[in-house]
Amino acid sequence: SLCKPLSMLVCGDVEGRLGSLYSRVQAAQSKSGSFDLLLCVGNFFGSAHDPEWEAYQTGAKKAPIQTYVLGANNSETAQCFPDASGCELAENITYLGRKGVFSGASGLQIAYLSGTESTGGEPTPAHCFSTKDVTDLKTSLLSASKFKGVDILLTSSWPKGVEIFGNSPGDIDTKKCGSGLVSLLAASLKPRYHFAALQKVYYERLPYRNHTVLQEAAQHVSRFIALAGVGNSDKRKYLYAFSILPMSSMEPAELVKQPQDVTENPYRRPGGGKSCAHLLPDEKEEPAPQFFFDLSSKPKGRKRRSEGGEGQQPKRAPSKPPLPTAACWFCLASPEVEKHLVVSIGTHCYLALAKGGLTPDHVLILPIGHCQSMVDLASEVVEEVEQYKSALKRFFGARGKRFVAFERNYRSQHLQLQVVPVPLNCCTTEDIKEAFIVQAEEQRIELLEIPEHSALKQIVQPGTPYFYVELDNGEKLFHRIRKSFPLQFGREVLASEAILAMPGRADWRSCQAGQEEEATAAQDFRQAFEPFDLAQED
Repeated sequence: SLCKPLSMLVCGDVEGRLGSLYSRVQAAQSKSGSFDLLLCVGNFFGSAHDPEWEAYQTGAKKAPIQTYVLGANNSETAQCFPDASGCELAENITYLGRKGVFSGASGLQIAYLSGTESTGGEPTPAHCFSTKDVTDLKTSLLSASKFKGVDILLTSSWPKGVEIFGNSPGDIDTKKCGSGLVSLLAASLKPRYHFAALQKVYYERLPYRNHTVLQEAAQHVSRFIALAGVGNSDKRKYLYAFSILPMSSMEPAELVKQPQDVTENPYRRPGGGKSCAHLLPDEKEEPAPQFFFDLSSKPKGRKRRSEGGEGQQPKRAPSKPPLPTAACWFCLASPEVEKHLVVSIGTHCYLALAKGGLTPDHVLILPIGHCQSMVDLASEVVEEVEQYKSALKRFFGARGKRFVAFERNYRSQHLQLQVVPVPLNCCTTEDIKEAFIVQAEEQRIELLEIPEHSALKQIVQPGTPYFYVELDNGEKLFHRIRKSFPLQFGREVLASEAILAMPGRADWRSCQAGQEEEATAAQDFRQAFEPFDLAQED
């Protein structure tokens, strides 16, 4: 259906200055012709008792254009919005509501989120949004099978980290004033235009892509624009005019055209490693959102998890690990993840049952975001890996088993720390160590003992292939891979007669089960592990 572009106006904080706003709108209309809608982000009311507003409420004055506004950003003006789900405030002036999607007759889709990010605590104040609000809004849109993005996203708060890869917003520090939840929402909804206010400045970020070049099909670009307050004395821009054809009526080739000045996406790691972790709230704040599926209907404690990743990577030598070459099977944000195998989601890592595990309780510790090996992990991720290791040691210990972990950083894209429990009556820790050393010698693999408290980072540079095994007494054996390495080495040793005596299970491909069976095994593991699970702690 061919429809004509819509002419839109968007303004920043009105703060009750309706006279100034509407006289500017009328000037714009007499110069450029009529506009279809005016959208207002930021603080619409200056204070709860504003004589200028009363004139509009009583009908003495009338807005010259259909105006849609976002809700309160502070407790003082919350009472000006009588119905949280949206309502008409005066003739031609409509409050959209706390969150939702407004679809015009033309097919234009406008997603909106009112208020500022809640700092935790229940219930969420009327002028704030919570993790749940963001998750609900995302889910309602992303569940549509043909979802490509929205035309416009309105939030009062800026997204945290929006300037990454882009032009600077001057003195605005989005780490302090931006919302990680808004970043997450923008990353998911892929708005063609995203407007925000509250910071009293005008900032138009360079357009950014929503796809990874050469790895994903081209998608439309997103533009973020922050607007200043109406009638500000610094003459900063507070009214933005543009015309837009709804995405639904555009030719695909036209929609995905890339402008010359397009940049990488600020909310994703370059190379497709989806990550908003560095943008998300701190631990002490609102927990970042549960990932796009829930492990159980049980409410979780503070360790709810996000579409996220490793946190900011520390600055290191330029030797970088290769980026994923395709959709990664283990990035939690990836559609390839076998969600039914996930048994616990922490802040930076998650646990999943191994596909084709050696034993029914063979698990993997994996970083949520894309990271190739233990050596590449940021310190807070390493810390959580250690917490998961000690939780698993206690869990297996309580079931009469000892803990063996190994990692093969070779021909693998995403760190998988394999954890295999070995029954205590099978063999001692010393026997396990010896089995690794003997089989390594047979295959001419040099396994070195590394001191219990030395980190892999001290031994090997990021990007270097290696294999290491860690025993339940903290001892580690390490091999730097020079040319090639048997991919199933860790499994072969543990499956051998000397340890688990199940050599037929050395190759995971011969051990795969059906999805229903896997899902049941994961459910059983989750229930048994729950008392030890750090993701369940309050």
